[in-house]
Amino acid sequence: MTQHSVIPNPGLGTFRLKGDTLKSAVSNALEQGYRHIDTAQMYGNEAEVGQAIAESSVPRNEIFLTTKVWHDTLKPDDLKKSVDESLEKLGTDYVDLLLIHWPSPNDEVPMRDYLTALREVQKAGKTRHIGVSNFTMAQIDQAVDILGEGVLLTNQIEVHPFLQNRALVEHCKRHDIAVTAFMPLAVGKVMEDDTLKRIAANHDATPAQVTLAWLQALDIVTFPSSTKADHLKSNIEALKITLSDDELEEIATLDRGERIANPDFAPDWD
Repeated sequence: MTQHSVIPNPGLGTFRLKGDTLKSAVSNALEQGYRHIDTAQMYGNEAEVGQAIAESSVPRNEIFLTTKVWHDTLKPDDLKKSVDESLEKLGTDYVDLLLIHWPSPNDEVPMRDYLTALREVQKAGKTRHIGVSNFTMAQIDQAVDILGEGVLLTNQIEVHPFLQNRALVEHCKRHDIAVTAFMPLAVGKVMEDDTLKRIAANHDATPAQVTLAWLQALDIVTFPSSTKADHLKSNIEALKITLSDDELEEIATLDRGERIANPDFAPDWD
């Protein structure tokens, strides 16, 4: 089994979703067949995600649940404590995937310390898989040196038609690390792109659907955020679209290195 096939596609992203809006999005998604929910400590919504899962008719063991450790809790004791807090909020005794949300800014906490702690949390049965997010090629190499090949399931990074991140994507795949893409729709900008609109018209689809089909063709799992039932449905239907080689080549030309998630504590990007 390849690494990417472990993670159901598409998932539901929950960044910026709160309260009843979030709970209704999660329950709608699960009803429509989604089996992958992505949250994080920093989103401040783990408790509501947990409630929505608990109230759903879908058994917990059929749901692939991801959460992430924020960069201010990377010291080993803090990391372990924060994982326990996440599990309590989520109302579960394990998550399916636990990620380091961002590498430690300026290596304030040595990578060996926090990745070793992450691995210990996995060995304790609190997460099935471990991974990283927003790691550069050099940081992936360092992580693999620390943990060995085949331990990290994924690197969750920003990928969309305007930031295709190809070198990093290929680098992860060489290490058998799946790539999961956040902000796949470039916060809605894909809807305005003429090339994507034209390709969408060929398939009686939307530019958002074409973008999700493109990511699938690249073997990248994603989890767009959506609160509308019809969008949730169309995101699943997008994966039935097969783009031609010519269309894939056209989308490849849209890359303009447009990075949306770039906080002041981000690493030196590739």
